[in-house]
Amino acid sequence: MRPAPPDRTPTQPPHYDESRTPVDPWPIPVQQPQPVQPQPRSRRAAPRSPFRPIRTVFNALIGGAVLVGVAAGVGFWRSPDRFLEGVRIMLTPAPREPQVDVRSVVVQQLRGASELTTAIFAMEAVVPTQSDRTLAGYVIGSTNLLYIAYGEVRAGVDLAELTPENVQVMGEDAIQVTLPPPKILDSKIDLSKSNVFDYSRGFLGLGPDVAPELQEKAQQEALVKIEEAACSENLLAEANRRAEVTVGQLLATAGFETVTVTTQPPTNSACAAPANSDTVLPGLPVPNPPPEPGP
Repeated sequence: MRPAPPDRTPTQPPHYDESRTPVDPWPIPVQQPQPVQPQPRSRRAAPRSPFRPIRTVFNALIGGAVLVGVAAGVGFWRSPDRFLEGVRIMLTPAPREPQVDVRSVVVQQLRGASELTTAIFAMEAVVPTQSDRTLAGYVIGSTNLLYIAYGEVRAGVDLAELTPENVQVMGEDAIQVTLPPPKILDSKIDLSKSNVFDYSRGFLGLGPDVAPELQEKAQQEALVKIEEAACSENLLAEANRRAEVTVGQLLATAGFETVTVTTQPPTNSACAAPANSDTVLPGLPVPNPPPEPGP
């Protein structure tokens, strides 16, 4: 018997039935690989140049200058006169708004009144004067003169002495003014109302003939008496009170709603010093009568 020929059928790989694959009761989780994210490349900042802002400003200035030059050239080419006038207006500085010192304005207005006469004192004074003639030390004759003088004394405030420091402006409608102290502004003898009441050279006319000298002396003494009487009657205090009212009314008419006027008391020398006079200058030395010739 011949042996059976060998089976030449190709060998097939074993086939497994996946449906019958045993299931692992404790499966091990398998981590899925995460995709690799590309890391951004850090770019190193270049060092900033300290001259970069200056370069930017310089370039802007150059550009602006070029534009201005082009505009100026076009304007000059189209209208030279108008261009030059515009340049002159641009280069001419605007006038500053004038600053007004209200204090100086008030001082100038008050100084315009100069000497503010606020009180006048008038009176008559009877003044006797006498001059003797002597011989060897003995009086041999006398001349007497009786003078009736009519005089006036003006007292007030000299506004020329007012300074800006005496004026305080508070807001737009309030002002305070401090007036200078009052004083005797003027004193005089009215010659039209004054006269020599009596003149006598004594027995046998032996008194010296010095009528002009005696009359001048009488006028000076009368003026002193009138000034003393004016001071004793508080003429300066009355002048102070009237000056306060007058200056207050003057400033009220200037537009100030609140006006405060402060006065100062008269100085000690206000009545002691001789006053000015239109007729007689008090304080002048009285000329002595000429000496009589000896026997």
